[in-house]
Amino acid sequence: MTNRLLLPAAWLIAGLFSANPSSAEPAWVSDKFEIMLRTGPSTSNAIQLMLQSGARLEVLERDAESGYARVRTAGGTEGWVLSRYLMGEPAAREQLQQLTSELTSANAQGSTLGSQLSAIKGEYDSATRRITALEAEKKALQAELDQIKKTAANVLAIDSQNQGLQQQVTDAQIRVDILEQENEALSVQTNRNWFITGALVLLGGIGAGLLLPHLRFHRRSGYDRF
Repeated sequence: MTNRLLLPAAWLIAGLFSANPSSAEPAWVSDKFEIMLRTGPSTSNAIQLMLQSGARLEVLERDAESGYARVRTAGGTEGWVLSRYLMGEPAAREQLQQLTSELTSANAQGSTLGSQLSAIKGEYDSATRRITALEAEKKALQAELDQIKKTAANVLAIDSQNQGLQQQVTDAQIRVDILEQENEALSVQTNRNWFITGALVLLGGIGAGLLLPHLRFHRRSGYDRF
């Protein structure tokens, strides 16, 4: 009895020292029936748990001689199970459940993506309408700007023309002033000439008045001689 108890203990101690957690490989319980998780690699060892079919395990080591494998459950319990009851992939039922879950998730994601796509399409249509409105507004503003430029050009042309006319008026006013000055000077000169002429005529008349008596006297004197 003591030897029976010591043997599993020895196997457990050896397993603890020889196990390498980094080399653990995944395995799944056969999907056909439940298996027993024992304290050692023999049917004489105590049963710790009943593992459900399809349960996921971590294989820590394999004993080819006894046909057992030391495993760890998802809950952290370690023990020995028959290696032939382990599979290298999940049970078909588990795979089906996983695929069903993934399909459901994919459908949900598809619905979500469909909603997102609809929202994005709505935003795209809204953006398209906004762009069309902005383009129309841009054309209207461009037409208004062209009109403003045309009006400004006309205003500048009119202003330039006004400046030219103003310069012509200024030049004409200057010429008028010059002509008025010349006319005034000419008037003064003419008056001066008339004054001089009158003075000369007056002087000539005075001189003639003074000379004529003497000319008559001499003529009479000559007649008296005959």
